[in-house]
Amino acid sequence: MGGLSGQEDVMDLSSFYAFLSASCFTLVGLWWNVLERRPQLLSTPEVRKLAGGIYLSFLLPALMGLFAQVAPDRPFMWRTTFGLVSVVGIVSTWRLIQLDGRVPHPGPFRRHRWVVVVLYTAILVLGLVPSLAGSIGLTPVQLAAIALICLVVIAHGLTWEFLTQDESASATALPPRSD
Repeated sequence: MGGLSGQEDVMDLSSFYAFLSASCFTLVGLWWNVLERRPQLLSTPEVRKLAGGIYLSFLLPALMGLFAQVAPDRPFMWRTTFGLVSVVGIVSTWRLIQLDGRVPHPGPFRRHRWVVVVLYTAILVLGLVPSLAGSIGLTPVQLAAIALICLVVIAHGLTWEFLTQDESASATALPPRSD
């Protein structure tokens, strides 16, 4: 049995992306079960948007992990799909940030949801200019994997906040928009 420096202990990227994709698709399914058991989480348009944001928080990394498996020997495939999925992540997260700004006292994950935009932007840039990853000694898909891990961790935090917030901080208490 090897130690931390042993090559036999290193997970190959194909296995990582397969595990990531399967885990995130499982979390998508669990989220569907939560929504089925708690229909009040879909009671207003604002709350539905936030619930949809949780859904996308797991679906988008799952899709990236799946597409990373399609043609690992053809970087164009992962670069293109990661880029397209990142654009969806950036746009949808930006909309949720605007919604979060209207909630009194959002939790730390909602207050810092902008980090998700930064991570999706980094993945998009890696797809466009993969040579940037070499400056820190990683391959582009390794650096994208680290960004995806961060996205999943943030998704867990956002889910926790969404499910545990008190009613006074929920999106159901949002005042009507004035614009």
